[in-house]
Amino acid sequence: MKNFFVLIVLIIIPLKLFAQNNPTNNKQDYVIKAEKNDDGEWDLIVIDTEFYYFINSIARPINYYQESYLKSRNASLVNIWNSYYRTGKYRDIIESLIDYNPKENYGIKFEYKLYQIFVYVHWKYKLRLNGIQSSDVFG
Repeated sequence: MKNFFVLIVLIIIPLKLFAQNNPTNNKQDYVIKAEKNDDGEWDLIVIDTEFYYFINSIARPINYYQESYLKSRNASLVNIWNSYYRTGKYRDIIESLIDYNPKENYGIKFEYKLYQIFVYVHWKYKLRLNGIQSSDVFG
């Protein structure tokens, strides 16, 4: 048993030393980028399934908004979001930058979905983002 313990220690120590001698930079910037789907429309893919519950059950419908309003709100909210990301504020919630060009014509569906991502984060995590209207959330 004593030999077994010594053998385990002799295996673990070199592995720890090897890991310490090879530092890696685990900091990686994740960027949310808009991409065109197969139909040629701009789209965002949200992996959080609760988001789709939110958008279908709680969020205001798309016809509640004008595209110019959404574009204006998104430009402002993206700047706030990216500022929070760069400073490390709310790092448990904000894990990526958003690559958004307000001069690009993304279309109302994209602008609506992006805005609803901000509203969803506000609703779910109570994250204060200037520009989110309390009337944008039913629940």
